[in-house]
Amino acid sequence: MSLGLFDEMRRRMEHFRRSEQKVARFVLRNPDEVIHMRIVDLATEAKVSEPTVVRFCRALGCNGFQDFKLKLAQMLATGSQFAQFSMNDSDSVAEFSQSIFDSTVGTLLSVRDRLDNDALSRAINALGMANRVEFYGFGASGAVAFDAQHKFFRLQISTAAYTDPHMQNMSAVTLREGDVVVAISQTGRTRALVASVRLAREAGATVIGLCPSGSPLAEEVTLPLYIDVHEDTEIYTPMSSRIAHLVMIDVLAVGVAKSRGPRLAEQLKSVKKSLNSLRYPEQEP
Repeated sequence: MSLGLFDEMRRRMEHFRRSEQKVARFVLRNPDEVIHMRIVDLATEAKVSEPTVVRFCRALGCNGFQDFKLKLAQMLATGSQFAQFSMNDSDSVAEFSQSIFDSTVGTLLSVRDRLDNDALSRAINALGMANRVEFYGFGASGAVAFDAQHKFFRLQISTAAYTDPHMQNMSAVTLREGDVVVAISQTGRTRALVASVRLAREAGATVIGLCPSGSPLAEEVTLPLYIDVHEDTEIYTPMSSRIAHLVMIDVLAVGVAKSRGPRLAEQLKSVKKSLNSLRYPEQEP
């Protein structure tokens, strides 16, 4: 498998049968326990039949349950993967909080290791030379767009963030060559966002996409920065992917700041100094 075992399970989650999804979720929550289980134990804990466990293993390209356990043990031995967040009603505060932290750490490491540095450099150059930078996103991605606008306006760049489709369309048609849009989406399948991006490109703007590979948005943007995070969002809003998007915004902002040199550093110091009067002084020990 080209993807890590956990990533492969997440990617296939919506294509599994319901009974196989139960197995996948149990494995994602309890990988260390599963490698010591018999097939009957896993079937009992996941509340499925033994043949379902076998079908699940074969769907992942394994010869059977023992082969699956071997690959799972090898993956855990590398220390490079963390379980995807998934919660039972019986989970304690300690259990679900650790699961959320581990899932987020795993997501960030996975995104980092797959990052296309050439594409990242081109995106930083485009942002650094832009006359105007607009950030588009909806829902949880809209919060990331506003965070990005907060970071980039301090870099002496004319910038704005829009989370309304009407405002995005109006923004897009007023762009021109030399302007940049950063489109942010956890799924890459929001029709309104893709439509706004298409308008921005028709107007001559460069569009950077923070989105999954193979998505409609990835096909539409000028410079895709792939963030492939497979989350179980049946109940919970996207969590790890939102953190990954925020970190990518940080990377882009730091890259632009570095490209602008010492003069910008002095400007950032002035901005920070201007906030001193709004804060209580630190207490001496």
